[in-house]
Amino acid sequence: MGVLQYRELDKKEYELSLIAPEGHQDSRFVLEGLLRVQGSEDLSAVIPVQQIEQMEKGLRCSGSSDIFTVSSEWIEDEASSSVAVTMNITYTGSTSKEFGLTVKGRLAGEGKPTWMIPGAFYQENRFKHNQRPYPRYDYEGGKAEEMVSDYWSFRSDRSAMPVVFAWNDGMCVGMYTDEMSAMGISGLGFRGNAESTEVWLNFPYREEPVVFDGSSKPKEADCPLYRVEPGETIELSFRLYAAGPDLHAYDPFVRFIYAEHEQRYELNPWMGLDEAAELTAHGLYHWHYNEEHSILYETAAFDREFNNNVKGMGDRPHMHVGWVSGVPYAYALLTYGRRHGNEEYAKAGMRVIDKIATGLAPCGTFWAEWRLDKGWSSGWNPKSTWVQARTVSEATLFMIRALSFEREQGHDHPDWEHAIRSNLEFAVTHQREDGNFGSYYHVENSTVEEWDGAGGLLWMAALLEGAALFGNEAYREAARGGGHYYKKFIHNELIYGAPEDVHLTPTSEDAYNAVVAYVLLYETFQDREWLNLAAKAADWMMTFRWSYNLEFPRRTLLKQYDYRSRGADQASPSNQHLHNYGLFCVPESLRLWRYTQDDYYLQRTRDHLACFLQFIAREDGDFNAYKGMVTERFYNTNCFQPKGMMLTLSHAWCVGLILYACQEAKVFEQELKLFTK
Repeated sequence: MGVLQYRELDKKEYELSLIAPEGHQDSRFVLEGLLRVQGSEDLSAVIPVQQIEQMEKGLRCSGSSDIFTVSSEWIEDEASSSVAVTMNITYTGSTSKEFGLTVKGRLAGEGKPTWMIPGAFYQENRFKHNQRPYPRYDYEGGKAEEMVSDYWSFRSDRSAMPVVFAWNDGMCVGMYTDEMSAMGISGLGFRGNAESTEVWLNFPYREEPVVFDGSSKPKEADCPLYRVEPGETIELSFRLYAAGPDLHAYDPFVRFIYAEHEQRYELNPWMGLDEAAELTAHGLYHWHYNEEHSILYETAAFDREFNNNVKGMGDRPHMHVGWVSGVPYAYALLTYGRRHGNEEYAKAGMRVIDKIATGLAPCGTFWAEWRLDKGWSSGWNPKSTWVQARTVSEATLFMIRALSFEREQGHDHPDWEHAIRSNLEFAVTHQREDGNFGSYYHVENSTVEEWDGAGGLLWMAALLEGAALFGNEAYREAARGGGHYYKKFIHNELIYGAPEDVHLTPTSEDAYNAVVAYVLLYETFQDREWLNLAAKAADWMMTFRWSYNLEFPRRTLLKQYDYRSRGADQASPSNQHLHNYGLFCVPESLRLWRYTQDDYYLQRTRDHLACFLQFIAREDGDFNAYKGMVTERFYNTNCFQPKGMMLTLSHAWCVGLILYACQEAKVFEQELKLFTK
């Protein structure tokens, strides 16, 4: 045998366990019998392994209780260090009853545990000092009413890949199943305290100790049961994985499951790159650009009649300089306008960038946001006197790209250059000796107000492209110093702090920033360390990316439009919805594929593009939107809105990122093979 082992117990029962090929000899994953049965009448019983028969590549195991018999096959795949399990459970009771089934194991060995549920839970998931409430793991227990606990169970549709990983000092273990089972939506869970470390799969799901629905106050636990009829046989399938204790040990199993899902779940792009770019350029200009104030409205309501009835409040007359509006999308509109001879688009893009270039805060960075009611302000930060590094560094990066592009076209913009230099000089002069750029800055006195997190990571990209534009070696060296500091977040498999609105939270956006920054570091210095870090960041990014197509309720809009979720990204464990911000790093992800010759990066970047070539409004009235509109949120689970709904607001960044990515991906169009209907 490889990872799968068994031994006979005193009671003529058997114990199944997994060991890791590269794990510590004292660490193993011990299964709790075949499964645990839970009922509506406080029934909880474990069905033991009573018979074992060896097969060529695994085991045939069976057992029974008063009302259930179980037969199962455990097939080992040594190449993936995993075991595929098929289990048939027959109910022998005389009357129909409701039950839930749980497959559980105990991770034995030294060390406090850590966790990953891709897209939904990362390590402790939320720090004590994080200012946004959402589920947090605490080895000591905590208070469930504060969403702090030593155990959590979740619906599988919260996860980009329905697998729960656990680590101790000696090994990593993973339990995977499909989103849907014969008993409905499946579930994933874990517990870790001084008594034991456990992980499990639930059929159907259980959400305990409380339910996170996106609000600051949790809901009561949700523990549905399945009604089983006399003589009914239920088939369940799942897979177990064992590896060494390296925190990156999740990656081979994620790749293995993805390879399977790629064959099972089809993509469904509605259009090609050219049509998508044409539509989103139209949408960005007609629904988000405001000529009077030279801004890109952050939102535009699908329902224009409603918007008029509520005095335009469905449209948000605010503009961040980066992130959810601002320079990146103005740059995309400018480049599209220049390349296609549309002077209206080009002029709109230039005017937005002109406005932002004149919006420097007293500290020398950009202000974060312009608001119709009060002009320039600090954005959505923990304090009104702070601006956040990621927002202003992203604006700087894309203003550099805009200035470079315009100079190639024979146009110069002195105000842009002044603003860029002011921001880059701030970054260099405030960088700590260890390379940290800080995450939040005081707009008046220029001090770094918070050093925690990786919010400053994107300064590296801005400095590198600024160095190329201006020939400034100091910028290059500052970026190199940042690369050495921020690599610890990648090695720790926990990058956090990018978005303003989810304070110090691990997010998919942190992964995008890391991929961009480290690809640029590699291109600048040709040091293999930077390429390896870019690849490792990309691997972590892919844990946020859906590998399968969700099963939406049949009457929902997403079901009716046959929306395919494969390739979509979870925003974060705190913001559980599908979004398209990964388009931000499409060019760097594709160049990473070229440099590594690892087709995995090409395939998963293709998936992301294909996913968001869906739901671009092709004409007025398409999915109740207007031509060129794109929503921010597709709801994948019971968070914020019911599963299968979508937010009926078009967002500047969602429209703009499609426009940006479609232009950038054109040079890779043949390799991407984005077939459409």
